[in-house]
Amino acid sequence: MVPAGSKLKAKTLIAGFHGIGATGYWSVKFLIDEVKAKRAFYIDSEFAPAVSSTLNKSISTPYEVFAAGKIAFLKADVPPLRENETRFFRELGDWILDSGVDEVALIGGLDESLRTDDSKYRVVLTDAMKKKGEMKGEPILEDGKMIVGPVALLLNRLQMHDFPAYAILAYSSTERVDPRAAASAAEFVAKRYKLKIVTAPLIQGAEELEKEMMGLAQKDKERGPPSAIYS
Repeated sequence: MVPAGSKLKAKTLIAGFHGIGATGYWSVKFLIDEVKAKRAFYIDSEFAPAVSSTLNKSISTPYEVFAAGKIAFLKADVPPLRENETRFFRELGDWILDSGVDEVALIGGLDESLRTDDSKYRVVLTDAMKKKGEMKGEPILEDGKMIVGPVALLLNRLQMHDFPAYAILAYSSTERVDPRAAASAAEFVAKRYKLKIVTAPLIQGAEELEKEMMGLAQKDKERGPPSAIYS
């Protein structure tokens, strides 16, 4: 996964991935920028996709670890190919177990249609995390609700190895990128780890997107029902 001996000096690793509302990906990307985290090293794997991009005039690889003090962030720009997903995240989970961190936070989205109260998120804790007794009073994901994708794969791996980890799942739109959900997740992380962030840009982005969506809906309404004439 990474060169042998690549240990993190950080105590906590925060990771987020593409999923519902792209909540995890945008939350981590935003937090990296807000706390001015620096790239610590790259993550390579035979299961990583053949993709490269540029950022600030430098090559940006698909998976990189950034660090700021006692916090590290895993930035995952591109999901692995579907047929490689399970093997890649199992491998990643094994590296995390040996990385030297004491706790893992996984950020994801949760279908907003499942919301039953005014909570902005739900949390899921491994048994080892529950033993720490630090999240009393937080809204726990209801029994029977399914978690899928990278967050589920990593939670399962860390649970099996009795490792302290949790997922913060922010209620999000399933139809588009949801900056408001990313803001909710980022605020949770910032509060827990005493990070100084300003989520106003995310909220503003959410409001602009919602306004645009309302405008499109109004135009559809004004056009009336679709014509039954085909050509």
